Order: sequence, then C-alpha cells, then structure tokens
Amino acid sequence: MSKHRVQALSMHEKVSSMILQKQKATVAMALSIASDRYLAENIKNKTIKENYYRNLIAQYRENTLYKNIWIQLLDKDINSLYRSWSPKRGDNLSKIRQDLVNVATTKKVAYSVSVGKFNLTIKAIVPLFIGEEFIGIIEVISHFNSISKQLKKSDIDSVVVLKKEFKKQLLYPFTKLFIDNYYVANFDAPKEAMDYLKENGVEKYFNNSYKIENGQIIASYELKNKNEKAVGYYIMFKKIDTISNMDLDFFMFKWMALGIIVMMSIAIIVSSMLFFANRRQKKYFHNIINSATNIVLINNRKSLLDVNRIFFKYFDKYKTLEEFLEDNECICDFFVEEDGYIQANMSGTKWVDYLVENQSNIHKMKVDIFGKVYYFSVSASKVLKEKNYYSIVLTDITEQENYRKELEHLSVTDSLTGIGNRRYFHQKIEEEIQRAKRYKHPLSLIMFDIDYFKQVNDKHGHSVGDEVLIEYTKLINSLLREGDVFSRIGGEEFIIILPHARRDEAQKIAEKLRAKIEFFQKILPITMSFGVVEYIVGEEIEFIFKRVDDALYKAKESGRNIVVVG
Repeated sequence: MSKHRVQALSMHEKVSSMILQKQKATVAMALSIASDRYLAENIKNKTIKENYYRNLIAQYRENTLYKNIWIQLLDKDINSLYRSWSPKRGDNLSKIRQDLVNVATTKKVAYSVSVGKFNLTIKAIVPLFIGEEFIGIIEVISHFNSISKQLKKSDIDSVVVLKKEFKKQLLYPFTKLFIDNYYVANFDAPKEAMDYLKENGVEKYFNNSYKIENGQIIASYELKNKNEKAVGYYIMFKKIDTISNMDLDFFMFKWMALGIIVMMSIAIIVSSMLFFANRRQKKYFHNIINSATNIVLINNRKSLLDVNRIFFKYFDKYKTLEEFLEDNECICDFFVEEDGYIQANMSGTKWVDYLVENQSNIHKMKVDIFGKVYYFSVSASKVLKEKNYYSIVLTDITEQENYRKELEHLSVTDSLTGIGNRRYFHQKIEEEIQRAKRYKHPLSLIMFDIDYFKQVNDKHGHSVGDEVLIEYTKLINSLLREGDVFSRIGGEEFIIILPHARRDEAQKIAEKLRAKIEFFQKILPITMSFGVVEYIVGEEIEFIFKRVDDALYKAKESGRNIVVVG
C-alpha cells in the first residue's frame, strides 16, 4: 500500500470520525436540553421565553467546540414554537418535514445529515416528555465548520459541496458560497481549493476515492442522508510535502456526551443542595424529594433513610422503603459489576463514601432491577450538616447510554461485512501489543486482499462485489481461532491479528485461508494474496503495519494467490 493511499484512507477515517463525533455531540446536546423540566413545561403550555433559550444556546457555544448551533422547539402537533435563527413561529411542519413526523410517531431519537432551506447540516431530533406524556420535539442543528477547522490542524483543507439536485431545497443559502451551481456548506472553504474544483469540474471529485493532483492528495467522502442517499461530498486537500511517513492518526474521537452529562450532574447537585438548604427536620425531606423527577435517596453514609416516589417506579416489587430493606441491605445489591460504573466497593471504599469524597467527578451506575438493566448518572451532596445526611441523585440515562454504546459499536464496525473496521483494528493492535510486551507471548499479523477486485466491480457491478466481500468474509471468519481479531481496513483489504501465534503458525493459517478461498467459489471464483509478519518486541505499530503491507505487496508482485512472509 503506497504512502499516498495510506494518507487518503487516513483522511477518510478522520472526517468519518469527526462527522460521527459531531452527530453524537448534537444528539447529546439535544438530549441534555430535553432533560430540562422548565423547557418541557414551557412547550406543554406554549409559553416560550426567548431570552432563556438564547442564553442556553450561548452556553453551548461557549462550553463546546460547536459555535454555530440552531435550536427549534415544536409542540406535539409539530407546530413550531421557537426557532433560534428566525422570528417565524406557529407554522405547522407536518406536511413538509417527514423526519419530524417520524419522531412524533415513534417517540425515538433521530439524527442525520440533512438538506434544509438554509444549509447542509447535521440534525438531531429528540421527543420531549413529561412523565409518560409526549408533549413536543426539540431539534438541534449543527454545521460542518468545526470539522473543517479541526481538519485544518492536520494541514487538510476542505470544501463541503452539496449535490446540484438538492439546490432547489436551498431557499436561503447560509454561506452564500458557490462553485458554479454547487453550494458550499462550510464558511472557511479556501478560495484556492474552490477555484481548483471550479477549474477541473466539481463532479470529477464526487466519489469515495482519492486523486493525486497538483502536488496534493484530494480525497472525497460521501455524505449520506437518513435514507442512505448521497446529498453531498466532503472534499479534502492535503499537500504531499506535509505528509509524514505513516500518517495514521485515527483518534480524533471526543465523547461530547460525557461533557454534557457532567453539566447535567452539576445541575442536579446544585438543585439538590438548593432543595434541601435550611431544611433541618427529617419530616420535611420526604415531601421535598417527592417533587423530584429523578430517584433521590437520603443516606447517612451507613444506611438508607428515605427514598422518593420515583424510586418505586423502578423497584416496583416494593411499596415502601421498609419492604425494600427487608429483602436488601443496600441498593448496591443491584449494581452490575462492569468497568466504568460505580461498584459496591470502590478500591476499598464503600460506594456512598466514594461518591461523597469525589463529588467533583462524574459517576455512572449500571443497575439490574429484576432482570431489566438501567443506567444512571449518580451524584451526592450534603443536605444536613449536623446529622451528616446526604442526598444521592440517580438520573436515568439508559436511553443515552444505550445510544452511546450503539454509536461506539457502529464506529468500530464495518457496515457491509459486520466485522471490525480500520479504527477497530487500530484499537485492538495497540491492546495486543501491550499484552505481548507484558506477558512476552508471540503476536503475528496477516494482511490480505482480493486479487483483481476492480475487475469484479467493473465486469459484474458493485452489488456483486459487495456480495463477494460479504460471503468471503463469512468464510474467513468461520476459519479463525477464538481470540483472533478480523478487520476490514480498506475496500477489498483485510487484516487479522493473531495473538499467541508465531510467524510459522501464522503462515500456516494464511496458507489454509488462501486454499479455502480459492476452493470456495461462492458468488464468483476469486483468489487472495497474503502477507504475514511476526511482531518484534519494542516495534512501533506503524513499523509492523508497514512490514505486513510490504509482504502483501510482494505477494501481489510475485503473481498473486500466494503467501509471503516478511
């Protein structure tokens, strides 16, 4: 694999990660705003106070990477109550915004790259509830400018181009930038890059590939809407003389959701402290905590003293705290032991003490309540100094956490074959190298690709090519050992991490795969070429990657359908 191809793949991976990050952050912001009870009451009563939302948007602009965020609030009938970018109110969008109708019908979060009247944007749409009652929708809209700014730090210029067929939807072009009849969606698109695209024809770069032109790599990334239809392209430019020997910096991933949860938890702690300030008699506690919409526990660091009504919504087997305490010593009896979540014993410290001693940190809890798993953000604050009483607030983040886990899974999974993608490989090779160093066990890599795969696509079409990738991936997966790590790292290029395997064993595995693939002949008869290397202690990732890539290159140069050991 050439240095240029590696760089182009890296550029694809960077922008893919950043778009996913921004989609996730936009959803997280929408979910955070949706958790605001004041907002929900405003929407239900249609009493929108614009200054409140202007200040809210200003806080997100100040405290996140994203400076251009738009918010729209709608009632349950999809009437617009507030738009941050326009004074227009009261219009019904049900006949022109199917995505809003879908969210109102399914009551599920939706997100996508979308073309609107103003711009090509990233949208997150979240249903709003008070209790079980659906009362409206919040839509958060973000733009591509922050992505192009981050790419610029890696010496990558970018131009986000909308396909011509969607121009008619663009009634009020936000950036007012065009290349002929093609709208440009990012403000900071360099004039030099735009001029180059105009001179050479924008459509020439409407693909998911790359070109070497004018002393630079030009890589294009397809932008798809919720229906998987291409609506535009992210076209990136990087000068060849700025490329390092192995520019594989794939970790531009930042979990904005964590920051949002921190903000939510701080708000919960402050609210709890205000709730209980100056309340010195226990008889008041119960009435106060029952007004909360989150689970609230009163604890003296030794035992559970009181809970609110919401507690019994989850622990519905019990009607009173006394009944609960007859069967359980502690709510910690329901904790699920998993890294990253609060445990009954935190390195020798009881969980309540740990929360009290680490109030400035964000904590999460995974709880299995009678077979149903919930996730909560959890915080503790003192409510009665003299008696050492603490309120412990559990905010249900099950939907957000499941969504985050789904996004994590999607971010490391190849959408076509279902195996790991390039990011997944990079994560796992780091882990396996660390294990190999620590425990001094062998580690090998096999890299391989399909011989003459371009001819398959050209002769039979991309749909057949996809079927070949899917079926042969299944075959290879069935032949691997438990613990082997299989990833697709390019169009027709794959890699396998073999823990506890020396070079000669890896060679035998590769030869077995080569023979089985040649014999398989499902969909189409194909062959594959293989490169094999063993990890050398102390070797950096880029060097072992280069060695296995070189071995594969030699296999291709030596006639294909063979195994070369490096």
